[in-house]
This record gives sequence, structure tokens and C-alpha cells, in this order.
Amino acid sequence: MDGFLSVHLLCFSVPGGHGIGTGRADQPLSFVIGGRKMTKKEKSGAGAPQQVGSDGLRKTMGMGTAMSVVVGCVIGSGVFFKPQAIYTATGGAPGLGLVAWIVTGLVTLCSALTFSEIAILIPKTGGIVPYLTESFGDKVGFLSGWIQVLIFYPAMVAGLAVAFGNQAAVLLGNQSMAVPVAIGCIVLLTVLNCASSKAAGNIQIVFTICKLVPLILLIVFGFAKAQNDAPLFKPMVGDGLNPVVVMGQLMIAVLFAFDGWTGVGAIAGEMKNPAKDLPKAIVGGVSVIMIIYLVVNIAYLKVLPASELAKLDAPASAVATVLFGSIGGKLIAVGIMISVFGACNGFLLAGSRVSYAMAETGSFPASSKLVKLNGADVPVNSVLLVAVIGALFAISGQFNMLTDLAIFSIWIFYTLTFAAVIKLRKDWPDAERSYKVPLYPVIPVIAIASGVFVILNQLFLSGMHSTLLSLGSLAVLVVGLPVYRVMQNKKK
Repeated sequence: MDGFLSVHLLCFSVPGGHGIGTGRADQPLSFVIGGRKMTKKEKSGAGAPQQVGSDGLRKTMGMGTAMSVVVGCVIGSGVFFKPQAIYTATGGAPGLGLVAWIVTGLVTLCSALTFSEIAILIPKTGGIVPYLTESFGDKVGFLSGWIQVLIFYPAMVAGLAVAFGNQAAVLLGNQSMAVPVAIGCIVLLTVLNCASSKAAGNIQIVFTICKLVPLILLIVFGFAKAQNDAPLFKPMVGDGLNPVVVMGQLMIAVLFAFDGWTGVGAIAGEMKNPAKDLPKAIVGGVSVIMIIYLVVNIAYLKVLPASELAKLDAPASAVATVLFGSIGGKLIAVGIMISVFGACNGFLLAGSRVSYAMAETGSFPASSKLVKLNGADVPVNSVLLVAVIGALFAISGQFNMLTDLAIFSIWIFYTLTFAAVIKLRKDWPDAERSYKVPLYPVIPVIAIASGVFVILNQLFLSGMHSTLLSLGSLAVLVVGLPVYRVMQNKKK
């Protein structure tokens, strides 16, 4: 079951919440396992159960397994590092920070339920690129890929590498080592990815375990050894702060930790009854994630106050040091580093496959070079493209800035994808839909409104730094327009 295995290798790896950000549905799966295409026997389904979809995937996945994939796709390294950004935004107050985990979880739930409809309706490799191409035309589809290759994936790779570097710097007691270690992390992963996609995929299995162990230990011992009895929901925000503006900032931060829900579209083709089981898997999976995230953040606050967490580049490690002492804290920190390393690997793996998929259509600059495979059947130039941009971003050394940039950039196109569900209901009224988003159009409208709120908040309400960062992303998007026209002319 290569398709199922590939989803597990990717979804149970990453970030931020992470499976692989948008990567779960955004890279040719044939390259994930050993860098090969399906064999004729596999395509024909020889030896497989009789229930096989039109796409050749075996429909063997029940609701329980699908829910575990949703959980695995989302839970990741964001919960270890984002408390700093969250409690900085709240002015050191705990209340709204905890509420943000619940609110953003509900937004994620509506987003995933909406996204799944179009993922099943348009079962094409490339994720949001073909979805938006079918819905709004080639130009919008190209721009979504353009932003993913030049901003989203490199910024995610860079942000996670910086998190890895910050954690290493804490262990080494030398903060000046953070950026060099971050760039070294990207270089090492680039070498591994260029050597073999199978090796890159296998890295994910090991690192999945390493991200779960620290979470469990922090939760159990955080409550058992609680030292901070201050109220959890008071105050909501610091003096003089606007709760609405702060919530927008918090959602950008927390959405990084929840990113990974796009993986639900990748598993739908292998479910026995997606119309019945997919909504249950999403609701159940996201509910479990919300509970885990909320509980671990309460555990943090039981050990250190929000005002202290706001000052720490590695808040989870600081909590671990208080709980387990210097040596125990360092062991937990190493586990977190391994988790982040796996997350970074996942985004580099996925981002290079989006670049490759774009180049295969001839719509990306230097397509002839980006589609070249090395002896291990790896699109090495596509890997290098994402890695080099990521390394340049990592020089900034700013984890929160990089992840905010990535989330803002991709949520422009997530929001368009939610709108596409409504558009295709009108444009393709007779299309067969094995799954329809429940409570239509309420759920899609909530997803769209949430996306618009996050985008506008970052652009206009979150301060000059956020505005400039967002405008930078939009500038790259605008540059994509003449590039698109040039590439279209070349095709002709």
C-alpha cells in the first residue's frame, strides 16, 4: 500500500503542526517512496482487495485509521516553540493565549472539512495548484505554486532550521551558534534528500516518535510537579492591548502549530466510505489535537508564568529544565531538536516536489533544469532551489518572523481554495461528490471569513513589522504575474 505508506511517512513527520504543511497533498507521491513510479502490477491492483478507486488506490482505510493520520499530520514542533510568540502578543497574559488554541482549532476544523470536498472532487497531484487552476484558471494556479516554491516552503524550512539552531545554541550555551547551526541543518538535509527520497522518507518515521515523547513527558510531569498556581484565564490580555488585534496575531502563531490539516485530502482516496467516515475522522482528529495542545500549554503555565514564557526562544526546554533538572532538560531538548529536524526534512522534501510538479508542466522558470533527476531518481535541482532560498531566509535567525511569513503567504491561497468549494458547487452542479462538506454553506463561510480575518489583520492591524512582512509576500506574488506571462508565451 504505497499510497497509504507515503501519507504516513509524510503526515507523521512534521511540523509546525506538521505532517508537511501543504506538502501532504502537494507533491507527487511516486517520488516519496524510493523515488519511483507505480509499477503496472500496482496500477492494476493485482493482489489487492477488490475495492479500488478510479485513481488506483486501494480503499482499505477506516475511520479510526484516518483519524490517526489526521492527528499525525498536524501534531508537530509548533507547540514547543510558539508559546513565546503567543505570550509576547498577549503582553505576558495567559488568558487569550489559551483561548486562541481553542478558537484556531475550530477554524482548522472548518478549514479541513471544507478543503476535503475539493481534494476529493479534484484528485490530482499537486494539491492547491490543480484545485485553483480548475476553479479560477491557470494564472491563479501558477501563482499558488509560485508562492509555495519561493516563500512558503523555504520560509518553513528556514524557520524550523532556526528553531533547531536556537535549541542547539541553548544546549551549547552559545547563542551565536544558532544561525550557523540552522544553515548546517539545511545543508545536511539537502545532502540526505539528494541522496535518496527513500532515505528522506525513512527519516520521518524515527522523528515522529521523538516528537511525541517530549509532549507526553511535559504533560504528565507538568501537572504532577505544578509550581505556578496563578489563574489560567486571567488576565486575558495585558493593559492597553486590543483583544481583537491580539487574536489575529495569535491565530497566525497558532495556525503554524495546526498546519498539516491539508493532509486529509491525500487520504480520502483510500477510505472505504469517505462521505461517512472523513467528517468523523476530521472532527475526531482535530478535537484530539485541540485537547493535546491545550493541555500541554496549561502544563507549561503550571510550571512557568506566561510572562516568563514570552521571554524564551525555547520555552518547552525551559519548562523541561525546571521539571527534570539540567541533564533531564537537555535530554528533552535533544528530543525536541530531533522532532524539528524531521519537520524541516518534511518541508524540504515536499517543497522540492511542488517545484518539480510545476516544472513538469513547463510553467516555472528554468523548468528544464528543475525536472532533471539524478541517479537516485531525485529532482536534485528542485531540492537545491528550496534549500538555497531557505538557507538565505535562515540568515535572519528569526523563527517567528519566518513562520508568520509562511502562514500569511499560504493562507491567501487556502482561503481561495475554500471559496473554490462554493464556486464549484455552482459551476459543476452535476459533478459526483462522494463527500460534501457538512452544514454547507456555513462551514465554508466560517473558513473563508477566518482566512480573510487573518490576512487583513496581518496587513493592517498588527503593527508595521507585520504589515511590511505581508507586503513583502504580496510583492513576490505580484512579480509572479509577468513571470507567468513570459512562461505562457514560451509555451506557445
